[in-house]
Amino acid sequence: MYLSRLILNPRSRQVRNELADSYEMHRTVCNAFPNGLFKVERNEGNATNILFRVDLHPRTRIPTLLVQSRQKPDWSHLLAEKKDYLLGQNELPLDVENPAVKEMNLQLHEGQLLAFRLRANPTVKKDREGKKQGRRMGLLLEEDQHEWLVRKLESAGAALVSVNIINEQFTRGKLFIEKEKASRLNFLSVQFDGVLQVKDKDKLTSNIFTGFGSAKGLGFGLLSLARAH
Repeated sequence: MYLSRLILNPRSRQVRNELADSYEMHRTVCNAFPNGLFKVERNEGNATNILFRVDLHPRTRIPTLLVQSRQKPDWSHLLAEKKDYLLGQNELPLDVENPAVKEMNLQLHEGQLLAFRLRANPTVKKDREGKKQGRRMGLLLEEDQHEWLVRKLESAGAALVSVNIINEQFTRGKLFIEKEKASRLNFLSVQFDGVLQVKDKDKLTSNIFTGFGSAKGLGFGLLSLARAH
């Protein structure tokens, strides 16, 4: 598994447009893989197991794009002359690569406590009269969002120890790549920061690859882990 970190230039018009519409950022991520490999699927997740998330620095508000992938990406299309998508080296601390790509080897074990961050689109399917498939509805109450997270982690081989829930603004995007003329939709965005305990390391590893929740192609579902303090 590869993890890419791209520190974005907040003054770039392209960056501002993509922060306002995550489907456009999805397009940029596509271009780092052969033949635009990354596609948003009709079902949960995406066939190529590529996930991304944007984090904002708490003080400077500079956006950082994190991309998790099975294949090693090529970000050279963002380094072209006169391209201002990435923050310039003269604005970064010394020895900070931008973009940076590293290969990850998850080494989890049962009982391990880990800090995590997950930006997700917590939803529930509601039946619709005369329709074969129900409609996804965002869970707006924090209590429901907490229960959703507990269920997702339990089914993924982990237990929730503690969490801080931050309800963010709705994210704009569209679900299906083939519908170029489809109207953009709003997706509920919730950030979960907390601590989990590993119960089944193999199951959790598998779910980290595939992501959590719906709308994974729009910046949701990437679970980041770190040592718990």
